[in-house]
Amino acid sequence: MKFKRNRSIYGLIIVVIIIFGIYSKRVNNFIPDSLNDYLGDSLWAVMIFFGFAFIFKDMDTKKIALSSILFCYIIELSQLYHANWIDDIRRTTLGGLILGYTFSWSDLIAYAVGIGTAVVFEMILKKYCT
Repeated sequence: MKFKRNRSIYGLIIVVIIIFGIYSKRVNNFIPDSLNDYLGDSLWAVMIFFGFAFIFKDMDTKKIALSSILFCYIIELSQLYHANWIDDIRRTTLGGLILGYTFSWSDLIAYAVGIGTAVVFEMILKKYCT
């Protein structure tokens, strides 16, 4: 039996991840600083995974994971490029949230952890929702 993603559930998951991500940056007294530094990047990758799963609801989980990690890595690598026009976009709130500001190798690891976590979460969803 093929797993069908429910867009309502995936949309709700995305909203919860966004709220948790904002909360983790505003109130960071429940997570050690050493983990909190990477939590936002991992949550961003989880949100990207579920966003791709929301848009491409019939696509295989492996393809969603690969697409998500490539998207995250491309965005991170784009942070090596600095021209006035893209830096102007990055200075806006939305532009900064989407494009980021500076390249960091550790972000690539955080994205991989986030995507891996999302894949495991989706496997659990598949097990209990089919």
